[in-house]
Amino acid sequence: MPDNRPTQADLAHEIAALRREVGRLNAQRFFRLNGSVWKMLGVQFLRGLAMGLGTVVGASALVSIIVYSLGQIDFIPVIGDWAKQIAQEIQTTLE
Repeated sequence: MPDNRPTQADLAHEIAALRREVGRLNAQRFFRLNGSVWKMLGVQFLRGLAMGLGTVVGASALVSIIVYSLGQIDFIPVIGDWAKQIAQEIQTTLE
């Protein structure tokens, strides 16, 4: 029966290869950013600010497009008048 157990040199070679791979893994950007609690908090804070700003800007643009579109509807008197009132209120608030 042949002995299939690895030799001491094989194990040393495998451990060296494992160390190299762990070193390469630790050098990845994800682990550099998340390796420190303060860096992770900073990145998440900036991400939250960007997400909040994007939400506000996107919602404002969407609402203004909807209000403008409704203001252009003249063939439906109730909706057209209501949209014009909303547009006038927005203009009055901005001034």
